[in-house]
Amino acid sequence: MTENIYKLRDKNSESEKITINLGYVDLGRIDLLVQEGFYSNRSDFIRTAIRNQLANEGEAVRQSIVRHTLELGLRDYSKSDLEAVKAAGEQLEIRVLGLARIATDVTPELAVATIASITVLGALHTSAEVKSALADRIR
Repeated sequence: MTENIYKLRDKNSESEKITINLGYVDLGRIDLLVQEGFYSNRSDFIRTAIRNQLANEGEAVRQSIVRHTLELGLRDYSKSDLEAVKAAGEQLEIRVLGLARIATDVTPELAVATIASITVLGALHTSAEVKSALADRIR
């Protein structure tokens, strides 16, 4: 009987859920475009609108990334990465545009000893304990 049981993959989303408020008229106009088949649903419309706006502002975004010396995309920090930083007697200034992940096996003590500051434009994924320990260093 157990041969029919399969472990599902862990949910590891490549997106972040956000909530926005829209006026009723704007929402109605979106629903009309969905009803007419221009978009599959409200989310499809909103994602498309955001991507179009980001494309329009692409050069300004690129210049800001360079000016702020941000790493672009996904940046993982493992326990061994942070232990190497600690062994070198250094501290990190984490600056990411996208997703920064600090491994689940990183202790709050190791994080505090190795991370001077965190600036993430996007999302920071780490344990609640590490977030709490670094609260005064997260911008």
